[in-house]
Amino acid sequence: MSACVTVIIAAFNAQTTLSRAIRSALVQPETAEVIVVDDASGDDTCAVARDEVERDPRVRLIRQETNQGPAAARNRALDAATSEFVAVLDSDDVFLPQRLELLLSCPSIDMVADNIAFVTQEHLATAVGLDWSAIAPDFTPLGTTEFVLGNLRKQGVSRGELGFLKPVLSRAFLEKHKLRYDPALRLGEDYDLYVRMLLAGARMCLTRRPGYAAVVRSDSLSARHGAGALAALQAALEAHLGAGTHSPDLDRAMQAHLREVRHKRDHRVFLDLRRQQGSWAAIRYLCGASDRTWPVVRQIARDKLNLNQMAGDAAPKDGARLLLRSDALGS
Repeated sequence: MSACVTVIIAAFNAQTTLSRAIRSALVQPETAEVIVVDDASGDDTCAVARDEVERDPRVRLIRQETNQGPAAARNRALDAATSEFVAVLDSDDVFLPQRLELLLSCPSIDMVADNIAFVTQEHLATAVGLDWSAIAPDFTPLGTTEFVLGNLRKQGVSRGELGFLKPVLSRAFLEKHKLRYDPALRLGEDYDLYVRMLLAGARMCLTRRPGYAAVVRSDSLSARHGAGALAALQAALEAHLGAGTHSPDLDRAMQAHLREVRHKRDHRVFLDLRRQQGSWAAIRYLCGASDRTWPVVRQIARDKLNLNQMAGDAAPKDGARLLLRSDALGS
């Protein structure tokens, strides 16, 4: 297939990893262009991007004067994209070899995603070199209800979170339905866009073969999201519920996801109040609603037992861990 993919990278203080990410996209024959949006970094991210522009004419750089978050940065890139398809790549992650070739072999798609291999920085090179051919490259349709359910916590499972997926998207579909990332979100902006695409009628397919390596860091931004970010995500989920009539199954799945996010927000508010105003203020908040106390207590207990891991936290000390289970690897 000819080069038909625009790879978009929102970069903030990514001077040490940006070149690696860009080059993992450029080695894919299907990459027509890589658009880097420097989100007002305070380090040498912009200089690194300029070096890559000089090195390969397919690389383009857009610089934001103020930091606006990944959603706004990606929107700048989407507005500038010229290819038939777009693919998001985080600035500290990489595409695995032949990733785009496999995804574009899926016919008639609006969104097509592959498995994610979570790795530590020290074992990224190992993951890139692994042979994943034991996992069948078959594609499975994924409906809106299944996608939402794939983001709910399951007993005894630290993985899941289909919102972590990085699908290749049809730019024509995005333009037809006037869809972009919600710049108000700094948490769950991917999930929100995917749901709105699905509600607009997008066809989504998924393969369990890995094509994307995500580097897990202890200081990741996802670990530092506060009550404000969770409140914004809660508002987005409420908007999904209000967007037309849903099937009973989809409505139940959305309601369950909304409850989870609301409980996470209550938990974060409780912790913030305890730190800023003391235990009594936190306890008063905890007892201020009848459905608040037990979920927050449960979250605290899960924290103590280290049961609140998200998919992005679930990388082993060596090797790679997959977002989606693979019977071929028994993972």
